[in-house]
Amino acid sequence: MRKSLVQDDFCHLGNLIKSSVLQDVKQDGMEIIKRTFSEKEIKMLNKKYNRLTVCERIKELYKDFAADEVMLTSSFAATSAFLLRVFSKENQAQKIYFINTGYHFKETLTYKKQLTDLYGLNVEDIGAEKWEHDFTTSDETWKKDPNLCCSINKVKPLQHIKDNFTVWVSGLMEWQSDHRASLDIFEERGGILKFYPLLDVTKEERENYIKENDLPFHPLVAKGYFSIGCKHCTVPGKGREGRWNNNPKTECGLHL
Repeated sequence: MRKSLVQDDFCHLGNLIKSSVLQDVKQDGMEIIKRTFSEKEIKMLNKKYNRLTVCERIKELYKDFAADEVMLTSSFAATSAFLLRVFSKENQAQKIYFINTGYHFKETLTYKKQLTDLYGLNVEDIGAEKWEHDFTTSDETWKKDPNLCCSINKVKPLQHIKDNFTVWVSGLMEWQSDHRASLDIFEERGGILKFYPLLDVTKEERENYIKENDLPFHPLVAKGYFSIGCKHCTVPGKGREGRWNNNPKTECGLHL
């Protein structure tokens, strides 16, 4: 009886997804079709995906969404290899957007190249307009107003492409911060459906996957960096305590 009910749920969910609202979005003069979802549809997605493993979630994603509806981003930070390896096994052609703030550690760029070559990743850099980035450099905005610096160099560049997609995949995990602990696997945020396939993965599960699959760590992990962002705003520290040191800020703004 339970199996039948689950199958009925999935069948109903499939019908809901197919009938989700289509929006015409104009981007750079081109018309793009993206879907939006009701609270009921998002609730059913969460009910379905909560039952699945990480690998099963990725497989199911490409059944419920067309590949060109999916936006995947990566910071190539401490343990980004986890999510990227899972995706490369399922869809190596998936484009991965890297927000190049211009302020990354050289080790981050080296790690990015290492993972790209190792797993054959399809990575595309995006970033702020030159004049805006130059302003934050000359102004040292990260010292005066880190929120503005993140907005210019991280949030705004992604906003330019976000409207092209229906679902945005990110590797957030509950244990990383109080804010992240409040999330669901699927959430509507800022006009796009957010998907966190690793959300309920524990530290131990993450570490076991990394060891079992021999995934490379970011080189700064060995120097005590557990969360890695821009070089001006990151110091060694456990969890996210090394980010925006001596500032109450805990998120760059992308995931709020």
